[in-house]
Formats: sequence, C-alpha cells, structure tokens
Amino acid sequence: MNYKMIRQTLGWILIFEAVFFCIPLITAIVYKESAVWSFLICIAICLVLGRLLTFKKPKDTTLYSREGFVIVALSWIVMSIFGCLPFLMSGVTTSFIDALFETVSGFTTTGASIFPAVEDLPYSINMWRCFTHWIGGMGVLVFLMVFLPLSGGQNMHLMKAESPGPSVSKLVPRVRTTALILYAIYFALTVTELVVLLILKMPLYDAICASFGTAGTGGFGVKNDSMASYSPAIQIAVTVFMLLFSINFTSYFLILSLKIKDAFNCEVRTFLFIVFASVGLITLNVYSSFDSLGEALRHAAFSLASIISTTGYATVDFDLWPSLAKGILVLSMFIGACAGSTGGGVKVSRVVILIKGVINELRTFIHPRQVKKVSMDSRSVEDATVRAVMVYIACFVVIFIGSVLLISWEGHSLTTNFTAVAATLNNIGPGLEAVGPTQNFAFWSIPSKLVLIFDMLAGRLELFPMLVLFYVRTWKK
Repeated sequence: MNYKMIRQTLGWILIFEAVFFCIPLITAIVYKESAVWSFLICIAICLVLGRLLTFKKPKDTTLYSREGFVIVALSWIVMSIFGCLPFLMSGVTTSFIDALFETVSGFTTTGASIFPAVEDLPYSINMWRCFTHWIGGMGVLVFLMVFLPLSGGQNMHLMKAESPGPSVSKLVPRVRTTALILYAIYFALTVTELVVLLILKMPLYDAICASFGTAGTGGFGVKNDSMASYSPAIQIAVTVFMLLFSINFTSYFLILSLKIKDAFNCEVRTFLFIVFASVGLITLNVYSSFDSLGEALRHAAFSLASIISTTGYATVDFDLWPSLAKGILVLSMFIGACAGSTGGGVKVSRVVILIKGVINELRTFIHPRQVKKVSMDSRSVEDATVRAVMVYIACFVVIFIGSVLLISWEGHSLTTNFTAVAATLNNIGPGLEAVGPTQNFAFWSIPSKLVLIFDMLAGRLELFPMLVLFYVRTWKK
C-alpha cells in the first residue's frame, strides 16, 4: 500500500476544496452575508492542512488498483467532512451528522435534504449546496487529473474507481486528456443550460443553482417547492437537460467526432426507449388528475426524467399519483441513467447485460453444447465484465436489504424505509410517503442517518471503493 501517495492525494483534495469554497464565498460577498467569515475560515483550514499533506512529494508515485479504490473512497469522505463545516460555522445547523448528511447528499448528487425550508437559508449556503452537486457529478478526482499528473501515468485506476458504470475506457491515449475532454463537455453542457434558463427569464441566481443541480443530477433546489413554481417552459428545459446529462458522455465525444452511429449505441437506445415508454404509461395513468393532456405529459416527463436521471427535482407531489405511476418511478430509481453519465442507479448497461446474461443461461439449459457469449452493439462482452455485473448486482441487493433492515427499527412504514434506501443508494433524493418529494430526511435518527450516508457514498462510488475500506487485506503491505 502506497500510503504516501494516499496522503499526497488527500492533501490536493483539500487544496482544491479550498478553491471550490470561493464560489459560495463570492456569493456571500455579493449578498453581504455573515457567512463570508465561515467560508474564509474553511478556506484557510483546507489550505493549511492541504499544504502540510503535500509538502513532501513521495518518491514512489506508483498506484495500483488497491490504492485507487482506497484513495477514491477516502477522498470523498475527507471532502465531505470538511465540506460540511460551512453549515456548522454559519449556524444553519448545530448537528454535525445533519451537516455531514447534507454535504454527502450534495457531493454524491443525491439531493436528499435535512432542511425543511431551503428558502430560509443564506444565498451562499444554498449556492454551496448546489455547487457540491456540480463538483460531485463528474468526480473530483477526474477534475484533479485535468490539472495534476497524480500517479505517474497510472491514474486510470482512479478514474475507474470513481466513474460510474461497469466499464471505463480512455477516449484518447492519455488519461489526463480524457479527463479534460470529459470536463470540457460537462462544462459546455452546464453553460448551455444556464444560457437557456436565462433566456426563459429564470433569475440569474436560480439559474446558476439549477444548472449546477441538473448537471450533477443532484436536485438540491433553492425553493421549497423545488421546480413547481417555475414556468412550464423552464420545466420543459430542465427536463431535456436532465435527460442529456443522463447519457454517457462518451456519446457526445463520438458525436463531435462525427461517429453518430457509434454514439447511439445499445445502452443509449435502451435508455431512450425506457424513457419514452415510461412517460407514455405514466401520462395515461395520471391524465385524469390534470386539466389537459399536455399538462399531464409535462409533469409525467419531468418526474420520470428527474427519477431515472437520479436528479430528484419535482414539479408535483408524485406520491399522490396512482400505484402504476409510482411503481414505474420506483423501478426507474433502480435502473438509473447510462454508464459514464453523472446519473446514479444500477445503470442501463448493467440492466442490459444482466437480462442478456439470463437469456444466455436459459439457452444453455436448452442447448447445453451451444457456446454463445453475451454481446452488445455486435461486440462480445468479456466474461470478466459479465461476472463483474453479476457481483455488483449481488452486492447491491445485499447492501440494500441490510440497509432497509437497519433503519426499520425506527418503526416507519415499509414504503418509507424501502424508498429511503432506494433514494440514497441510487443517489436520487426523494422517495415516497415520509421521504416523498414534499418531505425531507430530518426526522431520521443519527444511526439511521449514518446508514443512509454510507448508502449515498457507496451508491455514488459504485459500492466497491467503500467496501474495500472494510476489507482487512486492503491495508496489508
């Protein structure tokens, strides 16, 4: 285990977090809020500790898969611990666990909040909440790779450990250039959404926060009713961008490279089919609850896009919808977005591989001597990838069941417990009943919040980086 490289990377994480604090600091200065001192102190703390950790450069910069997983997991934990300090120093909460829950929810792009009235929060605190979505959406270590050669050319281990999806590949030969391309696309889409929202007459502050939340598929809002009070045009625009950020960013690179056919691969086609089919079914199911078909379609599309992209914004209380509509939304929680996007969930590619793997096994039962591999886009999927998907699904189910059982001791309804874990492990935000789109997570006890915090981190980091921390052999030299 290369402990010195772990120390070095954590130091750079703190230094970059100090830079990230400048966005809410500027907001606090503009709105003349007392929270300016909270952010200044946080910047000083992160800079001093970061400099101490990076003062001596390690001679051995080699990173293997084990170090990659450990660095990613510890980086997100450290980033969350220091990221929660503004909530405590500004006085918006006095509970460290609540502040940590809100921060982890932000960085993991979950959007589950402990604040019942976000409009009462200072502008700078709300800006920090929303900006954590943007930071966590693409990944902070991917961001570091743009500026720092972290591991002597072996930082692909970091990208694989942090990026969502069953497989990660380089767009170009250099990992650092790949990270730059991904963030350039990410930044361009964010700015595009910001411009569109401003054209649609959304206030600048609201537009910036909404763009951060949509880009990271996070869902923290600056209004108590989330997106309900904005115009239909704004809601439609946000719907489109939630779906755009749910698609593998590699597809956008392929489009820019004029490889249109490759961009619309099996996963993207399946994702779009699920979206359109689900929106159609929900619209038909909730049509009687609205004044017109157009209104029903708009709210159905927004809610489905919000859930399947794991953003978590809301225009209506879908907890009041019929069972079929709610059932589709709950299933969408688990399917999630495409691999390589900023969305959470199991990922469409894993679902496709899982289904094809099951069909392949059924064929084997009928024709034992037939050899047929799982394929996507006319290419065979490696057996190691299929096995990894199966192991991931198994771990996901075990963690999900364990989490539901752990929080069930509080006595809330099964629907509340089930969807609370589904909403946090899949990085969505709202669930049903007590954790519905008009509710919050403040009522949970400290032990339950710790379970849900773990679920948010595990879900965002694809389970294994967090599990590796608890594996004894990880820490042996």
